[in-house]
Order: sequence, then structure tokens, then C-alpha cells
Amino acid sequence: MSAAKKLTTEFVPIPLPDYREYDIADMRARAQAFYDDIKTRHTVRDFSDRPVPRDIIETCIRAAGTAPNGANHQPWHFSVIGDPAMKKQIRLAAEEEERAFYEGRAGEEWLDALKPLGTDDSKPFLETAPWLICIFGERKSTSADGKLRKNYYVPESVSIATGFLIAALHRAGLATLTHTPNPMSFLTEICGRPDHNKPYILLVTGYPASDATIPAHATEKKDLSEIATFF
Repeated sequence: MSAAKKLTTEFVPIPLPDYREYDIADMRARAQAFYDDIKTRHTVRDFSDRPVPRDIIETCIRAAGTAPNGANHQPWHFSVIGDPAMKKQIRLAAEEEERAFYEGRAGEEWLDALKPLGTDDSKPFLETAPWLICIFGERKSTSADGKLRKNYYVPESVSIATGFLIAALHRAGLATLTHTPNPMSFLTEICGRPDHNKPYILLVTGYPASDATIPAHATEKKDLSEIATFF
């Protein structure tokens, strides 16, 4: 551990360091601009094999690492896979689980819900895309002073960080796919993570293929009145 690291164990308030206030007109414009941009994000299953520089992925993960989380324990780990052999290993393991899923494990109701998306047990994107990011939740993690400690609100924290990461990758100009084979325990072994790590999402990212398509169903978004209630 670096001697420069120090764990703060007591409440030490400091001035809010970098908040920027905008006038109402700017707030509206910025909110609208973000919405206009993020609504162009689509889940893609057709990826190009064009390389993406590692530093871009690193910056996006740094952004994800700023997400709010339980007790500031930052209970996440991002295993970033660009190695072709590892990607192939992940694809083979994922497709084995997916075959069982589509052959009956899922149940008819779930399979019916998936029909408009056109998914099946073939996952070539796991090898084609330049990067796979396996996002783990850590039930325990090592603090700055080197001690292994319990983490809190792990699913919630990891989910928020994943949202940050998807938004960051989109802003960088990359396509993404959230892939969740079930079960996902094979990822813990392949990525060499300890038992107190749980894989939540395998995030596929890279450039979309030139002939990429999305299902029409994916464009059908609920109206604001259906997803929000104001009191």
C-alpha cells in the first residue's frame, strides 16, 4: 500500500468543492441536451471488431467510479477483457448457460417477453466486440488502510455505477450491450475474482457494426405520465 494513502475514519466536513450553478434557462437547455443525446443510446447486438483505445475505456470507468454508493466503500470491480482467448472462453461458457435458458429454464412467460427482441442463445458479440467489461459487486473489499471490510447497499451501488458507465461510453461514441447470462458464476472464475465478488452484468462495448440493427420493440418507450408521479 502506498504511504500516501490514508483512511478517514471520522466525519470531517469540507466545503463543497466543485458545484456549478446555472440559471434556469441554462438548466433547461442542459437537461434537454442530455435527454436528446441519451435517447440516441440503443442496446446493440451487432458489433464491429474495430479496436477501441484502452485509455477511452479507462476514462469511462473512472467516471463510473464517481457514482454514489453505500458508505463510500465503492463496492465494485470492473474486469476489462480485451484478450481474444478470454473472450472466446467467456462466449463458450455464456452460450452453454444460454442454451439451457432458451431450452426451458426461462419458462414460457419470459421467453414470450423476449420474442420482440429477437434474442437467442448465439452470442457472437462476446468475441467480436473489442471490450467486455464484467461488473462485479464486492460484498467485502479492502479499504485504504488495507483492511477487508463489509460493504453496504452493494446491488444499488453497482447498478448506479453501471448506469454512469453506460452513459459515459455512449458519450464517448461507443455502443453497449448489457448481457446477463444466468447463472453468471463462471465469470468469477474466468476473471480470477474472490468468492465475495458477485458478477452482475457483462457489458459489451465497441463500435456498432455497419449493418447493425435494433428491434422495433426497443424504440417503444413509456410516456412520462407512465413512469413518474409528481406530488
